[in-house]
Amino acid sequence: MISRDAAATRQRILEHARGQFARHGYTAVTVKGVADAAGVSPNLITRYFGGKDGLFLAATRVEIPVADSFDGDRSTLGARLAANIVQRWFGNPGEDPLLVLHRAAGERPEAAEALAAFLDTNSLEPLQRYLRDSGLDAAEAGSRAAAIDAFVLGVSTRRRVLRSELGDPAELEAWLGATIQRLADG
Repeated sequence: MISRDAAATRQRILEHARGQFARHGYTAVTVKGVADAAGVSPNLITRYFGGKDGLFLAATRVEIPVADSFDGDRSTLGARLAANIVQRWFGNPGEDPLLVLHRAAGERPEAAEALAAFLDTNSLEPLQRYLRDSGLDAAEAGSRAAAIDAFVLGVSTRRRVLRSELGDPAELEAWLGATIQRLADG
């Protein structure tokens, strides 16, 4: 029973930390502020995470199921990627660990490195492989994947980090899908 309560408390702390880091960045968030929001003692954050840095690292663990986006013909890649992106952006508003990393990248070199490594491993490299496997040579696959990656990161920065309105999900998905498809097609 105690471990389940500990796990639930740890999860509640992480949820509040993700929200605060996503909204305010790393520097403005305090251990006390997260503890107060989660309804726990700041000592629990130290116990579970070792302090603010450990809490940040735990709050920014990211898993994105992009493999589904790479199942299918290249002619519909844009629609599949856009659906995945829009679902993520609207499904976890303000608590997305990737958004936390994105916002903190300007404040913390390790956040920028973690974001770059994550995007390389989970987005750019699988996209390059997919495009290469769809018949493009390695150089062309790399160029197109880099263009898609830069486009999505730019839109994410503009609309999520700089806090512009995301707009209507269906319109955003259609626009992203069409643009990603043009980049994939060259």
